[in-house]
Amino acid sequence: MLTALVTIALLHWAVLVLPGFNFVLIGQLAAGGKRATAMSAVAGMTAATLMWAVLAVAGVGMVFAAHPGIRQTAQIAGGLYLAYLAFKLWRAGNGAIVSQGEAMGAAAAFRVGFLTSALNPKIALFYGSVFATALPASPSATMVLLAVGLVFANSVIWHSSLALVLSRPAVQRAYVRHLRVLNRVSALLVGALGVKLIATTLQEIRQRFA
Repeated sequence: MLTALVTIALLHWAVLVLPGFNFVLIGQLAAGGKRATAMSAVAGMTAATLMWAVLAVAGVGMVFAAHPGIRQTAQIAGGLYLAYLAFKLWRAGNGAIVSQGEAMGAAAAFRVGFLTSALNPKIALFYGSVFATALPASPSATMVLLAVGLVFANSVIWHSSLALVLSRPAVQRAYVRHLRVLNRVSALLVGALGVKLIATTLQEIRQRFA
């Protein structure tokens, strides 16, 4: 049991530490607004992580594999949502960030955090492949609960640590000094992620019907 859990933890951390949209979003909210706002977004992200982990255990990865159209539809929706957030970031310019930092309420931050992760069905495929690789053929209920709890805890620890570090006063002061540049860079990164998700999905659809 311990070996399987260590394997899951290592695979999960290898993906967590790669900079992605969650990193950009937390950085924007933490450095440009309030720590509580960033933590609300973290709560949304980790709730979506827990949802996908549970669904992966329930076999949703196999459903996506058997019915790729469902997954592809969700991926395109996720790409469009990222493109929308990138547009809001770019238009912010010298002003507030995508969600207007300090003016953003906890519920809105939670919603943005949840949607950015919930609209990424590849998370379920990742968890499904990790669980299939690391867990035994017929894992006990305890083993499954520990595996799901482990990836949830990893997500909470990593994203909360980012929010705490990036919300430090020195980071916030630096953010304010370079607000326009950081907004534009963040917009380009988020937009690129959204476009890449849409493009790869459309390419996959073309290959599927070729």
